[in-house]
Amino acid sequence: MSAKRADQMTLVGFMQASNVTVYSGSWRYPSAAPDYLDLRYYQRVARVLEEGTFDLMFFDDRLAIPSIYGDSPAEAVRHGARPVKMDLTAVLGAAAAATSHLGLGATYSTTYYQPFHVARAFATLDHLSGGRAAWNVVTSVNDAEARNYGIEEHLGHDERYDRAEEFIEVVAKLWDSWEDDAIVGDRAAGFYADPEKVRELRHQGRYFSVQGPLTVPRPPQGRPPIIQAGQSARGRQFAARWADLIFTADPDRARAIEHYREQKDLITAAGRDAGKVRLLPMVYTVVGETETIAKEKEAMFLEQLVDPMASLTLLSELMNYDFSGHSLDDVITDELIDSISGIRGLVQSVKRQLGDRPLTLRTLAGQRATLLQGPRFVGTGEQVAEHMQDWFESHSCDGFVIAATHLPGAFEDFVRLAVPELRKRGILRTSYTGGTLRDNLGLPRPANLLAG
Repeated sequence: MSAKRADQMTLVGFMQASNVTVYSGSWRYPSAAPDYLDLRYYQRVARVLEEGTFDLMFFDDRLAIPSIYGDSPAEAVRHGARPVKMDLTAVLGAAAAATSHLGLGATYSTTYYQPFHVARAFATLDHLSGGRAAWNVVTSVNDAEARNYGIEEHLGHDERYDRAEEFIEVVAKLWDSWEDDAIVGDRAAGFYADPEKVRELRHQGRYFSVQGPLTVPRPPQGRPPIIQAGQSARGRQFAARWADLIFTADPDRARAIEHYREQKDLITAAGRDAGKVRLLPMVYTVVGETETIAKEKEAMFLEQLVDPMASLTLLSELMNYDFSGHSLDDVITDELIDSISGIRGLVQSVKRQLGDRPLTLRTLAGQRATLLQGPRFVGTGEQVAEHMQDWFESHSCDGFVIAATHLPGAFEDFVRLAVPELRKRGILRTSYTGGTLRDNLGLPRPANLLAG
């Protein structure tokens, strides 16, 4: 074990507003709750995460039923491979109403939305939740999503990030278009707000034209924290400039330590305080009252619940490539990777694990939305806490994105069995200390760059 750190770990609960978690077989688990179309389902999970003093309840999102495989949604619907994805506005509102401290994060795309819409949505959530919103910035590439939004052709990889750079700059300016003390509220004088402190943007850029100002006063956090998960070289540069939380996907501790150093160096080179940016790998935790119970559950998750076709369907969605014309034993060549427009981080990660061995479609598909997708911490609460402490104190991460095998049971087990062990070791808070998500993350409230 490495030397004890002075800080405490950040915990994020990974969610989908869906019939499944990130693990595609979760809906088949015997005790998985079936009421995922009911707002009380999300409120129940949010309360569990808040009991465990998680920093953030985070929702991934997609804007289409997976339908790249075979050019049809049939397999996704048949196997329950994320055919349901509800709008996150109502879901986040429900979670906000059920909790007082838990951060609330969501994915909103810079490809299919507009800056004004995103700025207003997150400013509203930040106000209504008392300063607990966070935005995951993604540059979407999926053809099925594109067809739902009338987009015929995606921008190239680097140009998508160029667009995202301008997008986030505009959103930040919209959040800053009201000064903190703009609202006067003088009823007797009939003077609501100082117009000198509410500014138009008149932004005219390469991709966006936005008048402003925003129709929502400046958020309680100034600007909600930014989440980023890009694994490409350009994605890491983007994260170094903008992100407060960076979600990673490293297969083991050694690679995570290397990634941690590289990303922190990039953040420093971008002129930011690397100590304020949290790197958080996604991990699965399978916790049991005994090691035997935990391993029995792990075996079920690995061997029984995920249909290979569900994984292949979700792989096609991620890569934006129809694999239906390939055999599972086909080798994934560099030429094939170069022809794919979708997210390539998974391919690069799996290739690093395999070394010189060839990467087949069967191996790659097995890594998508299964327990093979990330590291697994399996055992009793004490054993899982030991793994987490080892990663945390070796500076391979600043905390974890916990992926649930099923809901609400996976988070209930973790909070009941592992959280007390983490608190006993002094690496997880026993209670919330701040009023906003930024406070709990130790992030300063940014100055208003448009203020006079």
